[in-house]
Amino acid sequence: MAPSLRLRLLAWVMLPLLGAVAVAGWFSHRDASATATMVQDRLLLGSARMVAEQLHVEDGAVQGAVPPAALELFESGDIDRVFYRVTTDAGQIVTGYAELALPSVPLQPETPVFFDTVVRGGPVRAVAFLQPVLATAGVQSVLVEIAQTTHGHLALARRLWLRAIGQQVLLLVLVVLLVLFGLRQGLRPLLHLRDTVAAREPGSLQPLRFDAIPTELSPLVEAINEYARRLDQHTGAQRVFIQNAAHQLRTPLTLLTTQVSYALRAADAAGRDESLAAIRNTVQQTARLVNQLLTLSAVEASGQAEPAAAGIALDAVVRQVLESLAAQAQAKDIDLGFEQVGSAATLVAAPRLVLHEITVNLVDNAIRYTQAGGIVTTRIVAAPGRVTLAVEDNGPGIEPSERERVFERFYRLHDGDSAGSGLGLPIVREFALRVAASVELRTSSSGQGLTVEVRFKPWPSAAVAA
Repeated sequence: MAPSLRLRLLAWVMLPLLGAVAVAGWFSHRDASATATMVQDRLLLGSARMVAEQLHVEDGAVQGAVPPAALELFESGDIDRVFYRVTTDAGQIVTGYAELALPSVPLQPETPVFFDTVVRGGPVRAVAFLQPVLATAGVQSVLVEIAQTTHGHLALARRLWLRAIGQQVLLLVLVVLLVLFGLRQGLRPLLHLRDTVAAREPGSLQPLRFDAIPTELSPLVEAINEYARRLDQHTGAQRVFIQNAAHQLRTPLTLLTTQVSYALRAADAAGRDESLAAIRNTVQQTARLVNQLLTLSAVEASGQAEPAAAGIALDAVVRQVLESLAAQAQAKDIDLGFEQVGSAATLVAAPRLVLHEITVNLVDNAIRYTQAGGIVTTRIVAAPGRVTLAVEDNGPGIEPSERERVFERFYRLHDGDSAGSGLGLPIVREFALRVAASVELRTSSSGQGLTVEVRFKPWPSAAVAA
């Protein structure tokens, strides 16, 4: 199952926020370390000034002591050691620790220099302060150094950083809660749409209606309504198709029941034979009707036909169909002919099944609706960029006003003169649409009858050869 839209939106909102918190955490750590360093440097400088204030010259020698207050400045909960040293300008140590290093930069009087060094194997932060001392021979510069280990510095930096991080995390939690609340409020129209769709009655295809639809949801609602409209049309067509099919099947079944009853009542063999022949004819017509119904249903459900892997020779398909319908035409004494016009190849870009169904329905229709002794001619015209299949007869024809209606299912003309089902031309049009072919009805060249033309796209190689 796909993740929740709310969670996905929250994730996309939180990712940049988490990145911002990470960057802010890095800056907070740097600032906390700088603040701790500044605090430690101020304590070191204050202690150095206290020590420098106690320096004086007595009997030609620098004298000085470290007052307790200078060391008490560093008292805290963290265990740190303090190192100090007082050195004359001649390099003589007045007091303090000899291992405390000297600064690596030149010193100016009363200008502190802060530096990091190592004392007794541990890192320390130190300050060097050059204090002028008045002597009998003039002014003498005395170097005062105070150093402290970094345990307190690290602990202070950590506390400052954790406090800043805590504030940022708290702010992030508040942002998450506010975003969740905002998402809940913002997704309320979508949830309302979900509830509306879920509450609809089964089979209801009425369009969705909302008083106020957010701009982002309008395309979704319009798509749902458009789909419902198309589905309503499809189901309506299917419903009409089923009703018409049931009506068309009921007639031959009723007729078949009557014919069977008549055969059972017939006292002589001739009457029974006549009834059996009628029964056979009715069964054949019913079987053809059922086959056409299945064909039409299958072609409507199939959608666009798969493109043919190779060009199909239309003339070969037509010859095969004419051979299969020759007996039917002979039974009505119909002259069934075939003509091929043009020297171009008759390869078309359509599956063989589609070509066969179109041809057999056109020729079968022409035979059924043409009177006994008539003429039915199938013609293939191969021209550059087009291959046309034409089936021409000299039957009753179709009035121009009726030519569009004959493509409707079960619509028939001259019902008394034929055993047609009204599905032949609808099947032809459905198959033609699947292969991007066009169907046209016109009056035959003789001025009587009907000509049906189906124009196919030629196979590319055939078009080049032409």
